[in-house]
Amino acid sequence: MVISTAATDSDESFYSTFASRYVRTALPRFKMPENSMPKDAAYQVINDELMLDGNPRLNLASFVTTWMEPECNDLIMASINKNYVDMDEYPVTTELQNRCVNMIAHLFNAPVGEKETAVGVGTVGSSEAIMLAGLAFKRNWQNRRKAEGKPYDKPNIVTGANVQVCWEKFARYFEVELKEVKLTEGYYVMDPVKAVEMVDENTICVAAILGSTLTGEFEDVKLLNDLLSKKNKKTGWDTPIHVDAASGGFVAPFIWPDLEWDFRLPLVKSINVSGHKYGLVYAGVGWVVWRTKEDLPDELIFHINYLGSDQPTFTLNFSKGSSQIIAQYYQFIRLGFEGYKRVMENCLENARVLREGLEKTGRFDIVSKDKGVPLVAFSLKDSSKHTVFEIAESLRRFGWIIPAYTMPANAQHIAVLRVVVREDFNRSLAERLVSHIEQVLKETDSLPSRVAVQASHIVTVDETQDNMDGKKTVKKSSREIQEEVTLYWRRLASEKITGAC
Repeated sequence: MVISTAATDSDESFYSTFASRYVRTALPRFKMPENSMPKDAAYQVINDELMLDGNPRLNLASFVTTWMEPECNDLIMASINKNYVDMDEYPVTTELQNRCVNMIAHLFNAPVGEKETAVGVGTVGSSEAIMLAGLAFKRNWQNRRKAEGKPYDKPNIVTGANVQVCWEKFARYFEVELKEVKLTEGYYVMDPVKAVEMVDENTICVAAILGSTLTGEFEDVKLLNDLLSKKNKKTGWDTPIHVDAASGGFVAPFIWPDLEWDFRLPLVKSINVSGHKYGLVYAGVGWVVWRTKEDLPDELIFHINYLGSDQPTFTLNFSKGSSQIIAQYYQFIRLGFEGYKRVMENCLENARVLREGLEKTGRFDIVSKDKGVPLVAFSLKDSSKHTVFEIAESLRRFGWIIPAYTMPANAQHIAVLRVVVREDFNRSLAERLVSHIEQVLKETDSLPSRVAVQASHIVTVDETQDNMDGKKTVKKSSREIQEEVTLYWRRLASEKITGAC
């Protein structure tokens, strides 16, 4: 007699993730689960959650690369298990990093010979690169002050108020006073004249930005160099310049090769650039290069030998992947100067198409400049009824992720939208975005004014009058009301959208 048995949940011949208990079990959020699950079930439930993320290619808030060629993706996956810091075990990877440093140094006109090794290092991004450059400036300044028998406990750094938050982190983490040049309406980058006025004997460097995060505009590094040279000569100081070229370092050399912003200027001692922005590599790689070996104090370089040989290291972290460094070298030899030039020309052309489409609506003022990083920053001409924050919120239903924000100190009342044009943002997408913005404008025009609703709840103590209940209410100017509303929407947007550009 044959005895038959019914299949059970554990019968692997029948197993299907969506027929298993794992799809009806809540995923752990705080504690590691007691039991294991099949690999395909783990993949499926995580992949399903990730579907709720935004589309990276429609994330126009970010400068970070979101597309690379399949061949480069293969190289990345083949090297994903290599720890870059094991230089003795992976000497070829180390050599590729050194080649990248040399290429970048020559691109930035460093005073190195044709076959001379440049001074620089790969990092996980421009934030780490800026920390390293700042540490070098601080230590050089301290050493000079010690040699002169002068106090060295109050270093400061001069920047514009438009700097990326990593500069504030450097100042706070490494106890350096941050002296910011305030912005003014219509001028959203650091004023070189005001910056040099703020320089004193304790200034370790002046940081200029090649491609402001806010508007993409290049700061005038040449004028800064000339003015600072005169002040150094007059005072006997030796205040140097660092160029934060995170966004513009892989744009300017290909589009405006005659623009003097780099090591052609004698006071520029170090430059950082993000490989994962217009260097066209996925997130996780930045670079910092120094003018000469003397600009990087040897005492900041550590030497280790417990990985097999003597290895110099100057990083804030230790272990990190090799994939992005290999990907950067791939892009350099794959595209070459000609390829990067064409990519940047395409980005700027598509930015122009977007800008002209927005101008044709008659509803926006363009805040960004023609010479700068490929992006379009724009503000509403009339924000009396609706704000840029409403537009950003409404565009999300089409999949677009576009940031709305207010400008830094002394221009906080200006609120803008910003679209970063990357390599994979083509003309068709630019035209589609304009049509969606026009649709959103029509819809918001038909809605009640959120500004008026929010303004009705604003209370201050500037100027008051008695109402019928004997309580104090406030009379405010239209500009004060608009600034309050802008700040309200900024806070609301920040609660919904987080992340770095």
